[in-house]
Amino acid sequence: MWRALFLALGIYMCVLGGECLVVDRFVMAAEQPKPQVADAPPATFFGSASAPGVAHREITPPEWAPWSFLSAGAVVILYALTINRGG
Repeated sequence: MWRALFLALGIYMCVLGGECLVVDRFVMAAEQPKPQVADAPPATFFGSASAPGVAHREITPPEWAPWSFLSAGAVVILYALTINRGG
């Protein structure tokens, strides 16, 4: 069971490092209360148009994050592969 846990954590860290390597920043939209019918923006084919004042949060990963996550994930994966299989 420990082997599977460490293998999953290592894979997760490698995927997170790969994402940070490819993406410049992450933008998360905040939850907005539903607008009133009179205040609602016009609907489009893909849903309603976003309001101009939509709050969002940006996360910019530091330069060291992608390679640190990739290398730590690789070390954890190698550790997981060396753990003896429990019987």
